[in-house]
Amino acid sequence: MMRKKRRSSVEKVAGTTAAPSKFHAKKSRNSGRQPKEAASEETSETVFVTFVKKAGVSLKHNGASHQIAVDQVVFQKRIQQQLQKSPRYPDILKEFIMDLEAYVENPDRFRNCLLPCIPQPSEGDVRSVSSFQESLIRMLLGIEMLQTLIISTLLEKLPEFMFDGIVDGGLNIPRMIINQLKWLDRVVDTKELAAKLMELVSVAPVEVQRDIITSLPEILEDSQHNDIARELNALLQENTQLTVPILDALSSLNLSSSLLTEVREAVMATLAAVQLEDLPVVVKFILHSVSASSAHEVVSNLRQKLELEQCVLPPVLQASQNRMKSKSASTAVASGSSQDSVTLVLDCIKSAVRFQKTISEAWLKAIESVDDVEDHKVLDLMVLFILHCTNANQSRRGAERVLKLKVRTGLMREALLQKTFRDYSQVMRGYFPSILALAQSLVRSPDPCVVPFGGQMYSHSFTAFDSYCQQEVVGSLVTHVCSGVSGEVDVALELLCSLVMEKPSEMALYAVFVKGILDYMDNLTAQQIRRLFHLLSRLAFGQQQQGSHIQDDMHIVIRKQLSSTVPKYKRIGIIGAVMIVGSMGALSYVMILILTFLLSLLQVTALLELVKSSSESSPEAAALYYDELANLIWSSALDPQVEVRLRNFPKKNYNGNVVSFIFPACAMYNLEEDESQGGIAINLLPLLAKETQSKGEQQSQIGKQKQEKRVSPLCLSPFFRLLRLCEEKRHQGDLEEIDALVGCPLILTNMDVVDKVDSLSKAEREFLCTLLFHTINWFREVVNAFCKQKETEMKMKVMTRLQNITVLQTLLERALAGTPGYMPPVSNFDGETTDGISFGVPVNKAKKGDGAGKKRKAPGKNAPEGVSQPEEATEADETQQEQPEKEKEKENRLGVSLTAYRPFFRELDMEVLSVLQCGLLSRSLLDSELHTKVQEEVVLGPTELVFLLEDMQHKLEFSLTAAPAKRAPFLKVRADKTVGFSHLQQRTTKDIASYCVQLLPALCSHLENCHNHFQTLLSENNGVVDGPSTDVEEHQVMSAGYQLLLQVINTTLSWSGFSQPGQRSLLKKALGVLAGRLKEGGPELTLEQLVKHSFEYLLNFRSTMPSLSTALCLSQLLSTVSEKGGNPGAYREQTASLARRFLNQSWVTASGEKERGSKFNEALHTLLSIYLEHVDDILKAVEEIAGEGITELINASKDESSASWPTLNRQTFLVFYKVLMAELEKAARRIPAGKMSDSSEAQSEKLLTWNLAIRDFHILVNLVKVFDSRPVLNVSLKYGRLFLESFLKLGMPLLDYSFKRHKEDVQSLLKTFQLSTRQLHHMCGHSKIHQDTSLTNHVPAVKKSLELFVYRVKAMLTLNNCQEAFWMGNLKNRNLKGEEILSQRSQGSDDDDEEEEGNQELPPAQEQSDDEVLTF
Repeated sequence: MMRKKRRSSVEKVAGTTAAPSKFHAKKSRNSGRQPKEAASEETSETVFVTFVKKAGVSLKHNGASHQIAVDQVVFQKRIQQQLQKSPRYPDILKEFIMDLEAYVENPDRFRNCLLPCIPQPSEGDVRSVSSFQESLIRMLLGIEMLQTLIISTLLEKLPEFMFDGIVDGGLNIPRMIINQLKWLDRVVDTKELAAKLMELVSVAPVEVQRDIITSLPEILEDSQHNDIARELNALLQENTQLTVPILDALSSLNLSSSLLTEVREAVMATLAAVQLEDLPVVVKFILHSVSASSAHEVVSNLRQKLELEQCVLPPVLQASQNRMKSKSASTAVASGSSQDSVTLVLDCIKSAVRFQKTISEAWLKAIESVDDVEDHKVLDLMVLFILHCTNANQSRRGAERVLKLKVRTGLMREALLQKTFRDYSQVMRGYFPSILALAQSLVRSPDPCVVPFGGQMYSHSFTAFDSYCQQEVVGSLVTHVCSGVSGEVDVALELLCSLVMEKPSEMALYAVFVKGILDYMDNLTAQQIRRLFHLLSRLAFGQQQQGSHIQDDMHIVIRKQLSSTVPKYKRIGIIGAVMIVGSMGALSYVMILILTFLLSLLQVTALLELVKSSSESSPEAAALYYDELANLIWSSALDPQVEVRLRNFPKKNYNGNVVSFIFPACAMYNLEEDESQGGIAINLLPLLAKETQSKGEQQSQIGKQKQEKRVSPLCLSPFFRLLRLCEEKRHQGDLEEIDALVGCPLILTNMDVVDKVDSLSKAEREFLCTLLFHTINWFREVVNAFCKQKETEMKMKVMTRLQNITVLQTLLERALAGTPGYMPPVSNFDGETTDGISFGVPVNKAKKGDGAGKKRKAPGKNAPEGVSQPEEATEADETQQEQPEKEKEKENRLGVSLTAYRPFFRELDMEVLSVLQCGLLSRSLLDSELHTKVQEEVVLGPTELVFLLEDMQHKLEFSLTAAPAKRAPFLKVRADKTVGFSHLQQRTTKDIASYCVQLLPALCSHLENCHNHFQTLLSENNGVVDGPSTDVEEHQVMSAGYQLLLQVINTTLSWSGFSQPGQRSLLKKALGVLAGRLKEGGPELTLEQLVKHSFEYLLNFRSTMPSLSTALCLSQLLSTVSEKGGNPGAYREQTASLARRFLNQSWVTASGEKERGSKFNEALHTLLSIYLEHVDDILKAVEEIAGEGITELINASKDESSASWPTLNRQTFLVFYKVLMAELEKAARRIPAGKMSDSSEAQSEKLLTWNLAIRDFHILVNLVKVFDSRPVLNVSLKYGRLFLESFLKLGMPLLDYSFKRHKEDVQSLLKTFQLSTRQLHHMCGHSKIHQDTSLTNHVPAVKKSLELFVYRVKAMLTLNNCQEAFWMGNLKNRNLKGEEILSQRSQGSDDDDEEEEGNQELPPAQEQSDDEVLTF
């Protein structure tokens, strides 16, 4: 009855926990009776007190700890013995407990019983008692007969102290009660204890609930873990405040896998509602409860539901909250704590991926599987940084690979990176080493698409992190600059320049690091040197003068370079000095103080005089000086007084004494009608003659030469450019004071001498070539100067000068053809012009004729793949070359190409391309005497159009086409491809693309004019290209212009920058120009509509393609346009249809001959690839060409083509064969691999696809019996092995699973494939017999694949319990015709013999000999 009454009192207390005031009143009454209870205790001792004292524990009062005189095990044993020996046993147990309950009614006594006992000091007793002893309650709990009763008493007492919190002395009574239950040696009734604890949890306050829950794993035995986990899981759904203690408890419980999965899913469902400070514990539990099989699914769900963006407010919102709240300190603490929580979450992820390989792989897969830009999160970037910072090489490489893949495909963009650094800078700081390493890897990547992202990582790291990180960033960028890799150097210098502009005071601290690059300038190009000195000058001579400590070092370096006799170092000195002048003379600098202004002006003047004196001895150095000054005036905002100093720079007098020479002098190319203006003329011939004579007398008159100043024609064009730019700056673009130079004559010689070039001496021929180069370069600078003038008269003169240039280039080609080994004069002075450039007579047609005999002896040995021709082609070449032998000799003399000489011409400015906006001169504008009807209209001739388009195409290929960065080969000089693009490099790619978009209307007009020209020509000739009214030369020029127009538009639209979000408007503007030619829509059209109309507009030009190369350019342009929309697949059918139309067309030149040659073959190769890539059913298309087209070719006569494919003839067979084999192999790789889970219909579909592919392969492989030239065999062996490997990887698993269901289909497939593999085996034997190295290199790999195929078929049969149907034997070596190789008859078991497979359960075919292998 007493127990029942106490239990009801416990329930009553538990029921009144909501009213703590009454509970406290009761406690106060209890404490008031304490003295009386103490007095009564002293008079009469209870059973509890008596037993405890006899067992060795002295009970103390008044706050003193109980003392124990024996070991606690002895104490427990004595208590147990007393209870058992008592005559009232077992009733004595209840009495003992009742006395205990009465004893602990006093809170102080209860607290003493919960506190550890202390050893009792003994006098003369040698027994030692341990210094640490358990509490009295804890020792009594160790007695099994009392444990259940004492636990009930403790749990009944616990509600009395629930709301007390921490009492005097820092003790928490509820926590002390719970601690008594931990780590007991044995719990008698675990189930009841668990039930009582969970009952307490349901009514206790939060703090007590947390203590109870976190202690559960230390209280309960393993048998109760699953049951308690279910209850905790249910509690977790109800109360998110207990998330942390519940997850802590669950992490320590020993749970079954199914229950663990259930709990994890429940926790994942509540992830969105978890408080920020609890988030690390939740993430830790989820990741540490993952098995290998479920890792990918769990990590993917966690990544999807973990929203770090909601954890941290953006800085703007934080600032607004700071203004709204009165206490800004509290918001700062909140912001910091949120970042701390994110840091803890990432630490949990880091711990998981470091110790569990499956989780790191799952994170990589989860991030890699996201295929939408919007779905990528800040968490993805941070996890990649975490994976990179772990010690495992595999995760580091995986993180780097995934990041590059995401950046390359445009799925991770700069906006995400910027957001990460902006909102989580404190978190990101911990991963700075990984960020730096990844940035280095991206910047060094040969893929140009990922390099800018690495640069952004550098930039954001410098902006967001502390000074240590800034120093590391600068040091890493300096390392990139010193690497010598062109693309890497450009990016690093650009980043350093932007940091100097944006953060000048921070960058000034690291100026010494940047200055170290001056020791590594040998590998830098001129433009890179300009960038380097620009940023160093900004640091040294900036507004705040923070980097002034490097000024002296820069002056020392400049003086040292200028005084060098090595031209390379003198160039560096001149470029650096001019860049320093630009920084010292900038408006932003000289306006600071008057004193500083005067000082800088003196420094500028002194530096200019130093450069002038250093460059006087060398014409090349002086010309470079003029060019650099011109660039400075063109690109910089200088102080007016500095500009005056530059404009008033001493002008040289070019009217030297005329020196007589072989050629008679005369004034030519005069455009001025009245010559009463003082007779201005450019004395080019006398200057060149004098320089040539001076060079001849150099050895005998060294001293005299040093005293007299010699004027060089090399300086003519550079000085004119400097003069022109000074005038433009001075008069805001008006060149009236020097406009006489556009039409003034040049003192040259009669150009008829070019026709007599064979009769001239070598020196005379070289003099003539040099004169032509200088004349062309002068005219190019004249065009640069006056191309922007608006007057009609000036435009006509500029057009005339363009005509002069094209005529002079024709003369120069003829002169160069008769002057082998000639070295032209330098015209671009900021680089090593002659490095890596080979000269001579690069006559393409002569080379083709001379190489024909070599091709016949070793066909295709030195030719690139796809261009070499089979033996039939070489025979046809012979017959064609024998006919017009005299004409070819004449063509060889006129066939020098100026492409290799481009670095020796002055660069045309981008503004020259504005001339393209003039109309095109066509026959409709000419009268009967070939004079223009309207003289006032400025029109552009076809030759000049081609000239400008060629220059524009070269510019666009250099600037808009991103080439992969390549390291310079060791000990190998490579040509500097930047020579001739110095002015272009000073413009951004965005500016260049914008300028090209502005020119698009003019380009479209020229395109339509070319279309109309050829349409008119075809109508006049009744659809025949080589009709009687066709002018061959005009046809060639117009064809070249047509092709270049398509190429220029394609290169413009192919610019990778259009994919950036900020350039979308520019792309729409470009497509709007094309679409507007067909349909007026304006800006309101969507991008999809613009792509559609642009595609339709360009498709209209398909009927007037003059050559296959032009047709290819149109196909490529259409493909580029279709990719700009969101659905390029919608245009696949039209692109394939157009490509097929061109392939089915017979291409004839204007002279009536069929198109042929290496360029034709190359274009045909690309066009056929486009057709097969865009066709719906590639296997059907391959079968059509191989089965019908090539069969028609075999049956046709030698010089005829295929009837259905006119471009397929014996000369182009190799091109078709290679493309068909390559595309068939690609198609085989795209066939999905067979899976065990595939349905019967899916298996049938895949088997049908493989049947078609193998049938095509069989047709192509067997063609080597007819076309057995070495290039064809080479292609067959190479792609045959690749096709076989694809079948082994993707096709054999399908046969494994579908053999039983589709036995006959598998038999048919293997039977066909066996014939193809046997033919490959015959090719290997043929290669060994002929001992052809280029073929035998393929043999080992092919034979290995054939062996693998045999054993893989055997494994497939074994898997399907059909191994008895397999039989394997030796296959003898045979040649292409199937004849046995005689040398192998005596070596039947030789190592060269190959094992071969056969067919399913089929009788042997009659045509197979008994030495070939059959299976089944």
